[in-house]
Amino acid sequence: MLKSIGSILLKGLVTILPIGLTVYFVYWLGITTESVLSKPIRLVVGEANYFPGLGLITGFVLLFVIGLAVNAFLVRRVLGFGEELLLRVPVVKTVYSAIRDMTRLVNTEKKKGDLDRVVTLDFGFGKLIGFVTQEHANTLGIGGGDDLVAVYLPMSYQIGGYTIYIPRSRLTETDLTVEAAMRIVLTGGVRGR
Repeated sequence: MLKSIGSILLKGLVTILPIGLTVYFVYWLGITTESVLSKPIRLVVGEANYFPGLGLITGFVLLFVIGLAVNAFLVRRVLGFGEELLLRVPVVKTVYSAIRDMTRLVNTEKKKGDLDRVVTLDFGFGKLIGFVTQEHANTLGIGGGDDLVAVYLPMSYQIGGYTIYIPRSRLTETDLTVEAAMRIVLTGGVRGR
């Protein structure tokens, strides 16, 4: 009896936890954005003209303007310079690089070097999911001709990963999207309903 009650409670927790954490994260993000932006906005528009939610609206407008500005040459140069500075600081470099690489998954504009497609590699003991990062690895200066492909093999829970250079003939195409495959890899294959 206690085992079945525990099982039911666990099922309830597994069902509600992802929803609850997602709602809490969105709530936290909204509250944090509002609290950070409300003080400068109150200075600009005055206390009488400020209303709750104006910080959140301003946050969305700022993100939109920044998204538009990134297309400008000067802004891209400044951002590139800032990124070079960040990549020189030992601990910051590691954190920044990991976050930057993860945000590339949701980037709508594909650039050379982004994760292009999902493949599997058969190593005899099983298959590994990989992401093609370069169709022609010889462009990286490692040789091997046009047959070598650069494939990134992430580890579960994003602990790390490996980039291997492997002949194209050893790859098997999949129908998975990059997002779906990354979700499978990051969770160690644990899938929801």
